[in-house]
Amino acid sequence: MEFEVISVIGLGYIGLPTAAAFAARRKQVIGVDVDQHAVDTINRGAIHIVEPELDMLVHAAVTQGYLRATLTPEPADAFLIAVPTPFADGHKPDLRYIEAASRAIASVLKKGDLVVLESTSPVGATEQMAAWMAELRPDLSFPQQKGENSDVRVAHCPERVLPGYVIRELVENDRVIGGMTPRCGELARELYRSFVRGECVLTDARTAEMCKLTENSFRDVNIAFANELSVICDRLDINVWELIRLANRHPRVSILQPGPGVGGHCIAVDPWFIVDAAPEHARLIRTARNVNDDKPRYVIDRVERAAMRFRVPVIACLGLAFKANIDDLRESPALEIVHELAERFAGQLVVVEPNIRCLPASLEGSVRLCELNEALTEADVVVILVDHAQFKRLDPVRLQAKVVIDTRGVLAHA
Repeated sequence: MEFEVISVIGLGYIGLPTAAAFAARRKQVIGVDVDQHAVDTINRGAIHIVEPELDMLVHAAVTQGYLRATLTPEPADAFLIAVPTPFADGHKPDLRYIEAASRAIASVLKKGDLVVLESTSPVGATEQMAAWMAELRPDLSFPQQKGENSDVRVAHCPERVLPGYVIRELVENDRVIGGMTPRCGELARELYRSFVRGECVLTDARTAEMCKLTENSFRDVNIAFANELSVICDRLDINVWELIRLANRHPRVSILQPGPGVGGHCIAVDPWFIVDAAPEHARLIRTARNVNDDKPRYVIDRVERAAMRFRVPVIACLGLAFKANIDDLRESPALEIVHELAERFAGQLVVVEPNIRCLPASLEGSVRLCELNEALTEADVVVILVDHAQFKRLDPVRLQAKVVIDTRGVLAHA
């Protein structure tokens, strides 16, 4: 089947790179987003997020006429939904963005279209998406109604890329594609093969959904081990970075690096989808989530104890993003730590985040955003929360007269 027009719903950290990847293969791509600023920025050939190489791809795609953005869905041959899937109170999956996207595209669907859910989702979300579309389009049949003979094909293909390397990994990584029927999966594989050089492996929709949750839960459990180890080492006066380096010399040991917690829209959220689905059985996954969620509070306690050494202390927090060299603040433990310190700390709090131009609204008025040199000149306590490249180049001599809390091991690896 020839997919002449592809629509990507949600032009964020996954949707926009995906749209650009299709456009780079000379596919006509319509990007849809509810954010007017994002739409206007993309239509100028620019980007509203930080991701290496993406700016060049988007500029070329828009200039050559292969990519345009809009607020309203339009007819296409394939629709990819890449919208957020947060959790609500009690860590319950919140599918309102998927529902909104499903209902938005329903009116422009036609016989022969393919709809792929890329958003990381709880098991059963793809089927629920198909049900929402079927509710609004009784004139069309969907896989849950007609199986292989349905008018509209539906599949799930979760993204599995690393922020900062999205462009390369979109192309090179294997993709797991789960169709609601085998034919749905085959058509989705045909679509992705237009730019994916990795293997496109077929399964059913529920297994594909669980696969992504499993990948992120695996990471979360292993990070929790490192984070718990770092707390124990602090209590025993052991350098956790050296300990991990030595332990990893064992041929079958590969301990990850600890940090101030776990952030991002995937690893910090997705394990809860498994816990919600099987709460009585997901004991290890739940414990790992609790360990990682508790780590920011441990860091805050360390910072407050350090600040007590000074009469009117100035604390400099280095980094707000959830990982190095990006501007993504979603579920960031660094942001959580700074926000909590701003509420509880009586002294002066400054923040260095080289990838943003202004502070999030939750920090305005209580925290000052400044350059690294200014922060180091003023600070009594320096808290390294993100291992941005700029911080890795920091001369340790500049920190000699300060109390330093290095949650990322930047100085240990200098």
